[in-house]
Amino acid sequence: MTRRLTAHGRNNAPGARVAARHLPLAVLVAMLAGCVSLAPNYEQPPLPVPTTFPETEAPQSASALNATAIGWKDYFTDPTLQGLIAEALEYNRDLQLAIQRVEEARAIYGIRRADQFPTLGVEADLARSRVPAGLSGVGRPMTGSQYQAGIGIATWELDFWGRVANLKEAALQNYLATDAARQAVTLTLVEQVANSYLSLRELDERIMLAQATIASREKSYRIFKRRYEVGAISKLDLKQVETLWRQAVALGAQLQQERATRLNALQLLVGKPVDLPHEDVRLDDAAVMRDLPAGLPSDLLTNRPDIVAAEYQLRAANANIGAARAEFFPKITLTGSFGTASAQLSDLFTGPSRAWSFGPGISLPIFDMGRRESNLEAAKAQRDQAVTSYEKAVQSAFRDVADALAARQWLAEQVDTLRATVDAQAERARLAQLRYDHGASPFLEVLDAQRDLLVVQQQLVETRRALLSSRVSLYAALGGGGFATSAQTQTTAATAPAPNGASAPAPASAPKKP
Repeated sequence: MTRRLTAHGRNNAPGARVAARHLPLAVLVAMLAGCVSLAPNYEQPPLPVPTTFPETEAPQSASALNATAIGWKDYFTDPTLQGLIAEALEYNRDLQLAIQRVEEARAIYGIRRADQFPTLGVEADLARSRVPAGLSGVGRPMTGSQYQAGIGIATWELDFWGRVANLKEAALQNYLATDAARQAVTLTLVEQVANSYLSLRELDERIMLAQATIASREKSYRIFKRRYEVGAISKLDLKQVETLWRQAVALGAQLQQERATRLNALQLLVGKPVDLPHEDVRLDDAAVMRDLPAGLPSDLLTNRPDIVAAEYQLRAANANIGAARAEFFPKITLTGSFGTASAQLSDLFTGPSRAWSFGPGISLPIFDMGRRESNLEAAKAQRDQAVTSYEKAVQSAFRDVADALAARQWLAEQVDTLRATVDAQAERARLAQLRYDHGASPFLEVLDAQRDLLVVQQQLVETRRALLSSRVSLYAALGGGGFATSAQTQTTAATAPAPNGASAPAPASAPKKP
């Protein structure tokens, strides 16, 4: 039996040697493939809000209500507003900072990802030494040289327990969260620019009304002054007309100051000087933006970038728990090198000069005063904080949408009421003027009627702008603009699962410098 085994071994010696050479690599691959993750299974927390929003009509299909599918260029139809938003997305400094933070998070993820692979390096050494005669052992001094060249593996951790993989996963989720935060900044910027533009157009219309009132009252003042000079009216009537005129002038100056202030705020948002002169044309409310239907289901809130970012942070905290758990298990590392060594430089790459080293290592702290337990508890506490932050983000988003829906509904009723009030006040002012002209009432009645007419006209313009702003707020509260639905990344992040089955966000591109 022994002879047959020997003969059998001799007949297959080449195959056995090949198998022996590949066996360590096969075992290593099998061991690495069997790495386990100690992170807890991720479960998305339930939404701590009702399934429907208040102040809405009957629910409609989600496909018809998804604001995230409506790009800002499709939603905001005013050409001037589109140009302002485009410039803000290019030059706004807050958005540039958000993009730069995304680049930083992506670089950190790249570092963590590289930790999963061995680091190969090329090295070449020259060592020359002299041994004195008393230590040489041959009674004379000796001088020698040693030349080495090769490649080596720095300390590489075999990730049996998924510690490195979980740290990479946490870095990936943080990167994705940072990109979602950048998308939230973008959406907020679009909302702020739109509201600033609407505020300027509101002031333009109010200034136009004020200027028309100033011109009318100045004309009336000149007429009444002439009547006073000929003795047709009293000085009291003249001063009452002058008071109306001066009040309109003061209002016009106040509105001009407010417009200049808001224009400066808009220029800060855009990030560059803005050429937006005063327009003497009434704003066409229907031509500014599209409208969103009511009946919006609250689960659409999961498309908001800030909620997406909160869920990515929760996933990162979940992965950190797995990394903390892995610290309780042995850490196995490998170091090694392969190359040539020779006492003569000419023999470095010839002859029997092959040299190699292989050094596996294992370490496991036995007593660390509870450091690992505390680290695990801290990771769990951070996960709990992430859950709470996610739930708070959902509740805040629900309130934003509910407030915008309520504002849209009740402001629309206020606009209708104020339009009827303006008509009534205009008729009152006309009748009061007729009564005064026929001597049936004092001019004080005309004064009150004209003052009330100007106030309600200004209030109508403000309320119309507030109604448009509520539509902007609703669009932003629902995560509109398509910012939360990005393309797959060109890096490994593209294969990472995104919250709610959405695709992972694409890496942000650097902004153009002004």
